[in-house]
This record gives sequence, C-alpha cells and structure tokens, in this order.
Amino acid sequence: MPDSSVPLHGNRALVGRTEVVRLLGTEAERAAAGEFRLVELTGDPGAGKTRLLGETAGAALRQGLTVLRGRGTEYENDVPLSLAVDALDDEVESRAEQVHAALDAESARLLADVFPALSADRPGPDPAAAPSTGLNRYRVHRAVRLLLEALAAPGGLAVLLDDVHWADEGSVELLSHLARHPPRGPLLLAVTYRTRQAGPRLTAALADAAPGLRTRIEVAPLTLREAGEFLGPSVGARRRRALYEASGGNPLYLEALARSAPSTATPTGGAAPDDDGLLPSAVREALAAELAALPDDARLAAQAAATLGDEFEPGMVAVAAPTTEAEALAALDELAVRDVVRCAPAPGRFRFRHPVVRHLAYASSGAGWRVAAHARVAAALDERDAPTVTRARHIARSARFGDLLSVGVLVEAARATAYQSPATAAQWLRTALDLLPEKPGSTAAGPVPDRLSLLVELARLQGVGGRLVQGRDTALEVLRLLPPDAWAQRARAARFCAILERLLNRQAEGRALLRAELGRVPPEHAVDAVPLHLQLIGDSLIRADFTAAAEQLDRLTAVLSRPDGGAGTAGAPPDDWMPLVTLRLGCAYGAGEMDAAHALAAKAERLTEDATDAELAPWLESLAFLCWVEAMMGRLPQAARTVERSLAISNATGQSYLSPWILTAQAFTYGRTGRLAEAVDRAEDAVDAARLLGSDECVALALAVKSLMVRWTGDAAAALALADEAIRHADGRREWWARLGVVGRGLALVGLREVDAGAAQVLAACDEFVTPLLERSCLLVCCEAMADAEAERGRPGAAAGWADRAAAVPGGGAGSGHAVLARAHAEQADDPAAAARGAVRAAELFEGTGERLSAARAWLRAGTAHAGCGEKSAARTELARAAEVFGACGALGLHARTVREQRRLGVRTGRAAAQADGRLSRREAEVAELVRQGFSNQRIAERLFLSPRTVETHVAHVFAKLGVSSRAAVAGKLAGVRGPEG
Repeated sequence: MPDSSVPLHGNRALVGRTEVVRLLGTEAERAAAGEFRLVELTGDPGAGKTRLLGETAGAALRQGLTVLRGRGTEYENDVPLSLAVDALDDEVESRAEQVHAALDAESARLLADVFPALSADRPGPDPAAAPSTGLNRYRVHRAVRLLLEALAAPGGLAVLLDDVHWADEGSVELLSHLARHPPRGPLLLAVTYRTRQAGPRLTAALADAAPGLRTRIEVAPLTLREAGEFLGPSVGARRRRALYEASGGNPLYLEALARSAPSTATPTGGAAPDDDGLLPSAVREALAAELAALPDDARLAAQAAATLGDEFEPGMVAVAAPTTEAEALAALDELAVRDVVRCAPAPGRFRFRHPVVRHLAYASSGAGWRVAAHARVAAALDERDAPTVTRARHIARSARFGDLLSVGVLVEAARATAYQSPATAAQWLRTALDLLPEKPGSTAAGPVPDRLSLLVELARLQGVGGRLVQGRDTALEVLRLLPPDAWAQRARAARFCAILERLLNRQAEGRALLRAELGRVPPEHAVDAVPLHLQLIGDSLIRADFTAAAEQLDRLTAVLSRPDGGAGTAGAPPDDWMPLVTLRLGCAYGAGEMDAAHALAAKAERLTEDATDAELAPWLESLAFLCWVEAMMGRLPQAARTVERSLAISNATGQSYLSPWILTAQAFTYGRTGRLAEAVDRAEDAVDAARLLGSDECVALALAVKSLMVRWTGDAAAALALADEAIRHADGRREWWARLGVVGRGLALVGLREVDAGAAQVLAACDEFVTPLLERSCLLVCCEAMADAEAERGRPGAAAGWADRAAAVPGGGAGSGHAVLARAHAEQADDPAAAARGAVRAAELFEGTGERLSAARAWLRAGTAHAGCGEKSAARTELARAAEVFGACGALGLHARTVREQRRLGVRTGRAAAQADGRLSRREAEVAELVRQGFSNQRIAERLFLSPRTVETHVAHVFAKLGVSSRAAVAGKLAGVRGPEG
C-alpha cells in the first residue's frame, strides 16, 4: 500500500538509533541514485524494527522515492505472494496504464492471477503460453520483478516489508528470486523479521543476495542510559534499573512493564523466555494484566478481533464475538482509548498496536471459544461469497472431524494455490486429510474425496514445493495404506518415492525400496511391477552401471514377453514398447555399441511419434531420458522435438518435478545447434526450477550446462563461477552429471588461458579416460577442445595426445566430427594440408547433424590450415563462413578470434563482416527498435521477457548485421534494413 507520510508509532521519540537511522538514510540515497538495495532489519519482537522501517520510509520520501508497504501476519500466512499483493496492489491499480504498457502478454497473464488490481483486465488465454504448473512459478517471480521495475520508473521506489518471518512460502521464494536476480534501477527493498523466528528458507533467501547489494542491521537492545531516556525523568534510578534488567533493554518490553508495574514495585521473572519463546515471562505477565484489566465487552472484542486478521472491521468483530455491531463499535472505542488497537490506514478498519498484543489477545481466549468464533466467521464469509482461501483459513481452525463440506473447501483452496505456492497448497491438503475419516459416508454435496488420491496429490505438491522429505514420507504413507495385493498401485507409488529419494541424494535407499517392493510381487502379477524395473534400469544408466542395467533389462524383457505381459499392460509387444526401447538405447549408447544405438534411436523416434500424449504420460521419465540420449548422439532435430513434447506433457500432467531435467536437455540441445542465447535462457530456467524443487542434483546439472553455454558466448569468467557453483551442489557425487561441472570448470580455465590447470580439471572429469563416467559425446567435446587449446599455444604433441584419446572413445573414429577435428588441430603445425582436409571433413559431419557452432569451429580450423599452406583464397572463404555463424550464434569470443585470423590475411573486417545481407530476425528487429527508442538492455529484457544476457547477444547481432558500433548509430541504419524474415 502507498505511504505518503512518515507514520507515528506512539508518541515516544526515537532513542538510541542515531547510527542506524543514518545508515538507512544512506541506503535510501544510494537507491535514489539508481542502485538496487536490500536492507534487513532484524532483532527480537519489540526491538523497534517497525519504527525503524518508518524512518526508512521518511528517508525514502525525502529522496523522492515512492514508498509502498506490506506486512506479514501471524495467522494469515496462507495466501500466496501475500506480501507482494499487500505492498503493490494499490499502486498497481493507481498506475494501471503505465503498468500495462510495461508488461508483455505473458507477464500480464501471470500477474493477473496474483494481483486483484490486474485481474479485471486479465488477457484471454494464450494458446502458446506455458501451462501453469508448480515449478513454472519462477516465471511469476520474473514477472513481479518486471512489475517492480515498471513501478520504480521514473522517480524510484521503496518497498518496505514488515514482519517477514510470517511471510507465506511464495513470498519467501519471491524474495530469494529478487535477491539472486536484483531488479535494475532505483529500488530499495527493506524487510524486517524476528531473528529467532526466521525460518531457514527465509534466511537462506536473503543470504543469496550479492554482498555489495545487501545490508543487514541487527537492532540491538537499548543501553541503560538509553533506557532511562526512553522511560523519561519521572522514573527513578532504582526502578529504571529494575525495569531495564527485566526487559533486557527491549523498548516494547520496557513500555509494557512501565505501564503495568506500580512505581514502588520491582518486576520479577527475569528475561527468560516463556514456553513459546516469544516473550520474557515478566513482559507476558504485564501485557496479560493489561488485557485482563479491560472491561468485559472490550476484552471480548479484542479476543474476537484477534481471530480475524492483521486488520479487521467492526462488523466482523461483531460476528466473531458474537455481539451487535453497535456493541462492537463501543468496545473498539474503549480499546482505542487504552491503545490496545489503533485505526488502520484503510478507512473503517482497525489493527492492534503491536503483533505481540494480538498474539496474547488470541491466546487469552479459551480454545473452545476460538473454535466457535472461527466457525462463525467462516459461515459469515460463506454468506458473503468470500474467496475460498479466506474461508479455508477459518475452516481449518474450526471444522469438525468428518465434515466433508469443509474438506471440500480445503481441497478447493489447495488447488487454487497450487501453482503460486505448492507448499501452502500442501498445508491445506494436509489439513483436509486430517479431517477426512478413513471410510467417509456419502454426502449429497458431491463425490466423497478419496484419501489415497489426495495423498498422491499431496506428495506431488510437497515435491514441487521443495519439500522433498515430506513428499517422500507422504509417498511412503501411500504405500503403507495400499492393500498388500494392490500390485500396480504399489509399484507406481514406490517408483515415485524412489524418484524423490534420488532428488534427496538417497539413491541407495531408493534402490532398496524398489528391490524390496519387487521382491514381494508374485510371478502371476509380475507385469504390474514394470514401473519398478524401469526405475531400477534408469538408475543404473545414470550411474553408468551398464552391466546392471542390461541384466535388469533382460528381466524386464522376460516379464513383458509372457503371454499376459505384453499388449495387455504395456500397450505393445516388448520390442515395440517405447520405454523399453529407450532404455535399450541408453544401454547401447553407454556401452559404445553405436550401430545398435542408432537403430534403436530411429525406432524410439518412430514409436514416440506414433504414440499419443496420454500413452506417453505414464512413462514421461523415459521420454525425458530419450531427450538426453538423442542430444548426446547428435540427433538434434529429434531431440528438440522430444524436449518440447516432454515439457508439454510434464506441465499438463502435473509431473513438473521432471522439468529441470527436461529444460536442461533443451539447453544442451540448443547449445549444440548454435542457439546460444536460447540455450542460456533455458539453462537459467532449469536452474530456477531446480532451486524451487530443492534438488542439488538438478541444480548442479543445470548450472554445469549453463556454464558450458556461457563459455561459448565468450564470458569465461562467468562460466567459471557457474561451474564452481555446480561442483558445490554436486558435492563429490560419482555420476556423469556431477562430472559435467568439472568439465565446465576445466574448459572455462582454458578460456581464461590457464590451459594447464584446465587440462588437469578435464582429465579429472574424464577419470583419466580409464573408466570414465562421462558419456561419450562429452568425452569427445573435451578431447577436441583441449586439442584446439594445445594447438593454439604451439604444443602439437599435446594436441595429438588429446586427438588419440578422442579416437579411442567408442564412436570416436572417422565418423565423429569431434574426433576428426581434434586430429586436424593436432596436424595444424606439421601438416597443414592434412589439417585442412580433416577440418573440412569435420565440418561436413557437423553440418549433417545440425551442429552449427562446431561446424563453424571446423571452418575456423580449415581457414587457418589453408593459410598455413599459402592457400589464402580458400582460407578467406572458410574464415568468412565461420565468422558468419559465430556472429549469428552469439559466440563473440570465437567471432573475435576469427576476425583476427581474417585480418592476418588482409581482409578488412567490421562488425558487419559476419553477416551476409544485414537481414534482421523478428526478435532482432524488436530489440533494434527498442534500442532506437533509447531503452537499456535491462529494460529491453524485461519488456520482451528475456534474460539480460540474451538481449546482449541480440544487440551484438544487430550491431554486426547493421555494421554499426554504437547504439546511437542503430536508428540511422534501421530505415535501410530489409524487413524481418518470414
């Protein structure tokens, strides 16, 4: 909500905070100068954090910033992104025209589901938009970031969030996203939270911010001298010291004790916390005495108001009490006179003077009375047709066991919040299950919820909400509840549980569960256990244990070959069943049986294309596996199609816990086809989704692939940082994806000209080529890259050693572009003619698989080799082809290297040398137009919903295609450029 003036927090002057106020003023000044600043005010309840947030508001207003405020509340942390809505919605409504102009269609669609101010103008459904699933909520976070930037223009913005320790899960995730991806421009984000009540997710979210952007202030207790100034001269020295010792110097505690204790009394009880750790016992006694001294009607109104929310209206106080509205208003007058409640900023509403007072007022009422009060409020909200989530909050605290209507409301609330905050939705669903009898009777209101179905839904919500341990435990609960002879259902539940165990880095426990469940299945029901076999095979393939995978495959084939085991269950004979063919493909490829692998890949492609999405959905993990194998084998068009279909099925069927793997496969595929900007974007998506999932495995893989993609853009330092983070998340695991981070680190070091250190890392990643865990395409990429690096620094012998390693990799013979190119690198110095022939051949092989970037690298080597032979015309031709592709792909480092080689041959090159005719793609035309209008890269990124790095790449392409070297020169060139490509 907007804040146009500095609020007063009581009448006391601010004592003992001079240095903190000065620091807050500096932070506001830095934000007004165009920086993003994150300020944390933390301490005990009553330390003065809210008062200091008011001082922050004053400093921000003096700097010309728009001030918006929101707060978390103790009993209402069940509305997704409630902090953002509370702080921003009014401002969004008042600046609707500006906001709509700044939002792209997807952002508007996503934010319309969050902010009531935007819901009235909700755009129609976009057929091309990604479906809403739990792990896609990082897109909402990005849209909120865009919204903040729009609201920060032109004069700057201060968003002040109070009591964030009570924030809902979605708001905490949003804070984490903003800390890791700070908005650009004049923006101050200040938060307060209680140190001891802040959960690990909140503290981790704030700690994600770069150190230079974050200021953390611990609001310390007052000194004895400051306490005396706070209490005033009417309090004598002896009593002042007693109050100070009892309160620990906390301003709220000092005030409470001073109000209650007579001047001759000495508070007792010390500063030991009470049972809930919220207050010292003396303070609790003082505040409780203040409430107890209220007239009966006023005390009842305070207790009723405490059930309603952070802010409340007199009419609902009357409902909760229950009493008449006139009596409620009279009671609120009394509470206001005694400073128990105060007028809220919204007209006609009130709030308690401090959350601690509300907490004690709520606790002072009887447990049975509270249940009845919440029931009365829930019934009144139902009559008013209030939102389901608002009703569910009170139903959860008042519904009786077996009340199926209440169960239905809670389930509806869970499904309404599942996208924006799966963890919150899981809490609603868990409450619904607690109210649901084991064998509920019939009801006229609709179908009776099925407990097992709700438990499966709960496990999925907990998984995508990043609560992997809870999801695993719920899946185990499903297994316990299933009848011993429900073989098919048990197999599916055990398989899902094993997936969660894997994400928790507990692969051994997952395998043990699968084998135990498999051992229970009688032979006549062996076909029902197919999911168990599939999961065990996939686990073996990921660990590069191809022997175990082959043995399990044989057992599965035998099961499916039974008369009752083929078409009846799997839908096809064993030889034509997609999951089985895919796993056979993985085994063949991993074992280096390339002829068999290519035949199986073609078969898997045909089977996938013939199958419907409904037929593939139960076996989506196998489809995700196929994405990776196709990309690794160089079947890039097929991999791209499989990835897109896998993501669509994942989103449509609620299996988004697989999306980080699929998104990373998409990034890997895009990178190999030279679509570097898109590859970096998809890798960034995968990282964000993996962080929300809470899986170190997925985070490590996504970061490693992003490192490899960023390296090709020419930013080796950023690639190194990403690889190091990937290695930290991999935590020494011995699996192929864990090795990928080490590969990224080695190649980034090579890019930084630390070739020896890089070579050592690459050799370690490849396990010295003895028993490597890395798959063959990665081994070949490593060999070729290292051969190139050694050749470039004049070490042909070392380059030849890497070429020899490439030739020894299964499939690394004359049919491998990487192996052939590695040999060409090694031959450059001693036999440039042979190097040129080899490089041309490698380029042909790469072109055949659609690997544009690798083909261009081969043309670069062919060009330098031709030059070494004195064949300048051929050299110029090959280098021009390479430069064109590098420029189009955004491989800026390779483009610069190629230009240097061209200049050695006397070719006059400019930024446009890489472009054939200056035609801009549709996206480049959009970016160019925004450059012409004076937008920064960051503003273009937010307007087009791209990453800043993608925009940088597009701008580089625009410069190259238009032959300009500055943003100012773009406008003059646009008129002569042909229209976008169709």
